[in-house]
Amino acid sequence: MKIRTGNEVAVAAWRPKRRSSLALTLISAVLVVGASLSPAFVGGAEAAEARLVQMGKRAASVNVVVGKSEDIRTDQAFMEVVVGDPDIADVNPLTDRTVSILGKKIGTTRVVVYAEGKKQVGIFDVEVSYDVVQLSGELKRQFPRSHIKVSPVNGRILLAGTAPDAVTVDKAVTIAKQFGPDVINSIGVTQPQQVLLEVRFVEASREASRELGVNWKIFGNTVTANLGTAGLLSNSTPFGTIMATLLGKGVEADLLIKALEDRGVARRLAEPNLVALSGDTASFLAGGEFPFPVMGTLQQITIEFKKFGVGLAFTPTVLSNGLINLKIEPEVSQLDPSNTFSVGGVQIPSLIVRRASTTVELRDGQSFAIAGLLQANSTTNQQQLPWIGDIPILGALFRSAQYQKRETDLAIIVTPRIVRPASPIDMVRTPLDNSLPGNDTDFFLNGQPEVRRAPVQDISDSPESPDGGHILDLPQGGAHALDLPQGGAHVASR
Repeated sequence: MKIRTGNEVAVAAWRPKRRSSLALTLISAVLVVGASLSPAFVGGAEAAEARLVQMGKRAASVNVVVGKSEDIRTDQAFMEVVVGDPDIADVNPLTDRTVSILGKKIGTTRVVVYAEGKKQVGIFDVEVSYDVVQLSGELKRQFPRSHIKVSPVNGRILLAGTAPDAVTVDKAVTIAKQFGPDVINSIGVTQPQQVLLEVRFVEASREASRELGVNWKIFGNTVTANLGTAGLLSNSTPFGTIMATLLGKGVEADLLIKALEDRGVARRLAEPNLVALSGDTASFLAGGEFPFPVMGTLQQITIEFKKFGVGLAFTPTVLSNGLINLKIEPEVSQLDPSNTFSVGGVQIPSLIVRRASTTVELRDGQSFAIAGLLQANSTTNQQQLPWIGDIPILGALFRSAQYQKRETDLAIIVTPRIVRPASPIDMVRTPLDNSLPGNDTDFFLNGQPEVRRAPVQDISDSPESPDGGHILDLPQGGAHALDLPQGGAHVASR
């Protein structure tokens, strides 16, 4: 018998040998022992028999697990075996009708067997794949409620079928990757779930500042002096001004004191609602984009747009028993005109950004809050006359000072809910359903840009029903008693 591969030809003769008396004795002993074996062992031996492949014009498909061997028995005798790619599978003849195929590497190859006279007996298309049988059994043990099918596809593992939720699908893919690196996920979820995320952004900004400016103007016969600042250090308009004239006898001193105290509170509230499928990511941005010049090659300036405002991105995953795994990334940003820089002669404002990223697990309707995003800035500025400004109490008349404090606190409250689409008979209402745009009379004479929509009156609720007609289709034969309402026309047909 010959085994021929790509560049080599190995010749192996298959000849029946004479059995000696010792061999006959051994065979008899084996038969006696085999007769005394348990039925379970006999069944296992039958299961270990070689797989029978019918030879024909078409190629027979043979699947072999990598690192394992498979015995193939043909229905016709052969004398020579040719392997297309011996690096993928190693084929060794056992008898003139049986070959052993060993999977060496993931891939496919072809095996051709010939009889005497180079007559082609059959063709095997051998696919060496991962152990999908063991993987299928493991998935059935781990997920008994799922119907996951495993099959090899061109050196990869294909997962098909259905699973109750997305978590089961992720775990099944993770287990499959332990058998092979390339996994094709075609598992469908029988109950796809959608998650509505209700988010509230609450931001409170407090700002307080105090300024005091002192200015001296001294005029005399031989002395002229000007001390201090003409206004406030921030160049703001003062709320109060005090001017006094001091000294005398030819020397006049004017004292100008300007003071300003400013307090402000700003609140911002945003309530975006997003719906996403379990396992998918949804994003939201309520704000805008501002142009940002970027210096390019050859001193050319290009424009890019940067986003700012209230943004949100989240990925929900519905777990078992209604538990929701939620990965959320909220962000609040705003332009800061007080901190700018110049690009190509254009003043570009910076951004004040508050960003958070977290993963939590909670049930339908439960809420969690992200707080403590506090930002506090304190600024002091002082200008004074040297030495004299350091004198206690008296030095305050020769000093201008500014104090500014700004605090910003941000709280984010998140509530996920499992939702289902509305049925076709349910009407989805909008905030504009109860109003209509006003006509010329409503807008110009009554000053109403919008008017309320008049409710539709149900005529069945009116005390007197209008006259109406009735058509009755009565079966033939027999007497019929009719109790008809008053008014209207009535037609009875048979």
